Amino acid sequence: MHSYQNTTSLTIRGLDPAIKQRLRIRAAEHGNSMEEEARRILSAACEKPMQPTNAFDILRHRFADIGGVELELPEREPGREPPTFD
Repeated sequence: MHSYQNTTSLTIRGLDPAIKQRLRIRAAEHGNSMEEEARRILSAACEKPMQPTNAFDILRHRFADIGGVELELPEREPGREPPTFD
């Protein structure tokens, strides 16, 4: 049994009865209460890294093992004068 220092409650409404029954069976198979089994399932699901959702994150994730690239950036020059609309 775990001791939880920061306990938070979560109520799940509208759970399909078939899912609840499967959770009950799964918990019994693992020797856990339904509550403990749900905690374990949620913890395992949240431990996985989130998948990238945009092009930048996908590319960064894809090439992360290669490492970064150091580029020499040229000095910035003053910008041009803004146009006048006279």
